[in-house]
Amino acid sequence: MTGNQASLPPGVPARQAALRLLDAVLRRGETIDQAAPRVLSSLKADNDRALARAIAAEVLRHLPDLDALIDSATQRPLPHDAKARFALRIALAQALRLGTPGHAAISTVLPLVDGGPRKLVHGVFGTLDRRKASLPEPPTLPDAVTARWQTAWGDDMVQAARRAIAEPPPVDLTLSGEEGPEGLELMPSQRRLPRGTAIPDLPGFAEGDWWVQDLSAAVPARLLGPGKGSVIDACAAPGGKTMQLAAAGWSVTAIDASESRLARLRDNLARTHLKAEIVAADVAFWSPPAPVDAVLLDAPCSATGIFRRHPDVLHRVHPAIIEEAAHLQRQLLVQAAGWVKKGGKLVYATCSLEREEGEEQVETFLAANRDFAIDPVRIDELPAGIAPDPRGWVRILPGALADQGGCDGFFIARFARAG
Repeated sequence: MTGNQASLPPGVPARQAALRLLDAVLRRGETIDQAAPRVLSSLKADNDRALARAIAAEVLRHLPDLDALIDSATQRPLPHDAKARFALRIALAQALRLGTPGHAAISTVLPLVDGGPRKLVHGVFGTLDRRKASLPEPPTLPDAVTARWQTAWGDDMVQAARRAIAEPPPVDLTLSGEEGPEGLELMPSQRRLPRGTAIPDLPGFAEGDWWVQDLSAAVPARLLGPGKGSVIDACAAPGGKTMQLAAAGWSVTAIDASESRLARLRDNLARTHLKAEIVAADVAFWSPPAPVDAVLLDAPCSATGIFRRHPDVLHRVHPAIIEEAAHLQRQLLVQAAGWVKKGGKLVYATCSLEREEGEEQVETFLAANRDFAIDPVRIDELPAGIAPDPRGWVRILPGALADQGGCDGFFIARFARAG
């Protein structure tokens, strides 16, 4: 604990860290994962670090509704970047979502506005507490997200997304073989466990029998089937798809530009006793020594499809970021296509809910690459309850498998190169 934190009342440093996480997301456009190592390093206890992340995540899940409550109890709206608004968001998220007693929720945020409007923060919280204020269910999405997704997919999708953001998702495991922990099996070699499951305590963890991977994220590698030669996993880290391909018998070359993420991939391969050649390179400027049988391009994207796990994407992703990602994907698809042998396969995937990072990419790619065609995905290659699009690709939207815990938003297309 730093000297400054040592003078703070118990519980306040975790709330201070939550405020800094929220500031990183909402003011600087960082992801929580980017900000967390820097922000949480001063918290020595695991439970304090977990609490700070939980508070920040709950604020982001319910931000429009929290702000509406705050605005209902003030004569003039507080600026959106005012520390008083941040403190009230944190106090209300604790009281209304995390079960923190009201007196503890407010007492642990008042030190965050020392030298500022403490009376205002205390008064607004007290007013809402006396009103027995509550948050609507399901939560409200940010206006810009609602408008974008209504235009792209319609109101049913927006309502499904609202229901999906309400709670953190369950835990999905991919098995390297057929044996694994008991759980719901939605696809062969997959298990679904309740959220909050203690991963290291599960049987088979130390032995490397499985790894954590969302059900949707496990689909792209499965579409290449059992190993039939050489495959490149582009943008491979942290390694879930690389491990799937290696377990299926492929000779895998895993490419990623991030040395830190590749270190995690190496650790995962060592734990699971699987093998792959690892190359640290920017795939936009790299080429294999010879064409390969298959390429899996899980491309960098806006990641709006993983909003259940990472609600920060709802507040920091805007059209310019989506267009920038789409532009990069167009480049990478052309690059990856050049690596594929005649008669080979190319799978393109994004964890995005934007047409610019899915359907529109396919149309542009096929128009410019006449030797490639859609290799239609069959329904028996997908989890029960998810069907391919009539045009042959896979679009997973919020609401898919909702009764079984849902899954991340994804787009996946499989192409075949003419022989």
